[in-house]
Amino acid sequence: LVMADKNELDAFLVAEEQPVALLDCAQAFEKLTSQEKQYLHHMNEASWAGARVVLQQVSVESPAIFDLLLGIFGSEGGDLEAVKRRVTSAGVAEEAWGRLVQYAACFFGNMGNYLSFGDTKFVPRCTAAELEAVIAACDGADRLRAIYDEHGLQAKLWSLSAGERALGLGAEGTSSYYSADIEESDVQLVHEFTTSRKLSPYNTRLFKRSDGSYRLLIAAAEARVEDAAEFKGKKITVEYGDFQAEMAAVAAELDAAGRYAANDNQRNMLAAYAAHFRKGDVDLHKEAQRHWIKDSGPVVETNVGFVESYRDPFGVRGEFESFVAMVDKVVSAKFSTLVDKAEHFLAQLPWESAFEKDKFTRPDFTALCVCNFLTSGLPAGINLPNYDDVKASHGFKNVSLSNVLSSSPPSLKVTFLTPEDEALYKELQAPAFEVQVALHELLGHGSGKIFREEEDGSVNFPRDLLHPVTKAAIDSWYKPGETWDSKFLSLSSPMEECRAECVGVYLCASKEVLALFGHEADGENIHDVAYTNWLIMVRAGLRALEFYTPETKKWRQAHMQARYAILQVLLEAGQGLLSLEKTEDDVILHLDRSKVLSVGVPAVGAFLEKLNVYKATADVPAGTAMFNGYTSVSEEFVELRNIVMGRKQPRQVFVQCRTAQASSDADVTLVSYDATPEGLISSFVEGSPLEPLLQQYRHRDVPIHAIAFAALGWNRRAIWQLQTM
Repeated sequence: LVMADKNELDAFLVAEEQPVALLDCAQAFEKLTSQEKQYLHHMNEASWAGARVVLQQVSVESPAIFDLLLGIFGSEGGDLEAVKRRVTSAGVAEEAWGRLVQYAACFFGNMGNYLSFGDTKFVPRCTAAELEAVIAACDGADRLRAIYDEHGLQAKLWSLSAGERALGLGAEGTSSYYSADIEESDVQLVHEFTTSRKLSPYNTRLFKRSDGSYRLLIAAAEARVEDAAEFKGKKITVEYGDFQAEMAAVAAELDAAGRYAANDNQRNMLAAYAAHFRKGDVDLHKEAQRHWIKDSGPVVETNVGFVESYRDPFGVRGEFESFVAMVDKVVSAKFSTLVDKAEHFLAQLPWESAFEKDKFTRPDFTALCVCNFLTSGLPAGINLPNYDDVKASHGFKNVSLSNVLSSSPPSLKVTFLTPEDEALYKELQAPAFEVQVALHELLGHGSGKIFREEEDGSVNFPRDLLHPVTKAAIDSWYKPGETWDSKFLSLSSPMEECRAECVGVYLCASKEVLALFGHEADGENIHDVAYTNWLIMVRAGLRALEFYTPETKKWRQAHMQARYAILQVLLEAGQGLLSLEKTEDDVILHLDRSKVLSVGVPAVGAFLEKLNVYKATADVPAGTAMFNGYTSVSEEFVELRNIVMGRKQPRQVFVQCRTAQASSDADVTLVSYDATPEGLISSFVEGSPLEPLLQQYRHRDVPIHAIAFAALGWNRRAIWQLQTM
């Protein structure tokens, strides 16, 4: 392990002060009936039953770090002040204790030791000696030390070898979706195998044996192994039973929730979910999603599964997530009006009708007050399901997470804007982002047609349709078994997020759209709320450089790669629309609001049409070339990145409420916590079954990766030097 200098290390140290926000849902919870509270409680328990799946998907060491931190902070019955008194009286400095608290809050807030937004590793500011002193002072020190030693946490907590600094595949990073010896060529071969078998990779992981054969692991409570298959000279074994204990626990809580379901749609949805987690069949999850879509306007909303593929370096494997929330009826009324006029606004998007869905299926669009969202990183809005075939036949749902949107810390520092724009940004960020999220989810992810060939050779588009960009006949589309994800792979997420973001900034200037959200626009100039949304986008495009790694020329976050592309489109538009003013230690964005409508909107529209057409026609070569062109980072912007990194601010994490029930027939209560690092830690300590976790800390993935860990040849002296800097 060799670090270039201390400045390089600073980029990976956990924030000195971790911003924390509370997802308050107390008022919404109190309005629930007893039956609804029971339903919410068991869905909440189902979420947390899958917690260790997320940890294992983030990194091999995350489950052991999780257990260690729970053991430390739960060692005095969950009384953090008592733990602090005990360890400081044993000689641990209060500053060292504080540094451990900040690390634990960041770890729990990201469900692992890699940032959920950016995928880079973060390491403690406390030294190994300080952490070991804390362990020695705690009740149950021997057990905690066993976790620390047996999982090599002295090395893994602080080590920053080139392959560990970020999530990635092969030499570009680390990923626990794959064994350490897996290369992209291996993943591509097995991907072709799963496509040929019509086997979804969403709930899978891939490992290679020493003889070069592959194990494709599928998450399921019921274990079974299929006969090995030969494919292109390689042997592939499909094994059901990955995350076996967790899948069984999730399914059991879903069964319990079913007793309190409000209607048959919910009961059928939960039954299909439980069957999916037991058997591992993604078709059962699709069936659950069909019932979920039919369950219109529930008081308690939820979704669970292996959903988003952002963190898979290959872009096809989903992270486990589960949320349970209550409907915010006041805000939802705005979204309902937007849905009423959705077809009108879809017709205003910059592509001809042949590239839009044949039939618009009215979706459910609600604002939700989140009680619990088990994932490595909370979104602001959701458009689900991600299955193209289900969306085409049954539609989709949109949700906006209102208590996430309203949780910005009051001490927000707004960088890279002029003083005038900064003042407007601070005043109108919340309403502008509300409009953007609504348009992004409903008319962004909810728009566009997929050109598809059926098994009988028929297609769902006119054969004589001309390509809007090339003006030639359409010559590419999705063959049976192919999907957007399976064709565009790791670019599918950033390109789709870019398409949805473009829809938002394209339509937000519409007076009709703004009026639906209570913003009346006068005259011909762009409204302050719409202009603020454009400021949010261009600032995010510059800040995106935080999530780009020059050494590998790789982007680490789909949404930020998308926003960088939009920034480049607006700079390319010229005519004085957008410019950058560089000083010695700052960059100022100058957006000419008088040219947003005349120059900016047409430029975004032209780019958006290409994004939509390339997606619709499965035109991988043209789509890839265009998007990579806009997201390649020039030397000029690599230099600007140094300034951006110097002004980087830590991203906030969330304290979530928990539900409690003394016995199966007792009332369900809501437990809230302070919006502090200590409050966040307490929410995990009090909500997690500490003893069972500590008993099972030898998680089964260690043997698979142990050879790779040893092969890296840790330089313990260098690690010690790093820990004491």
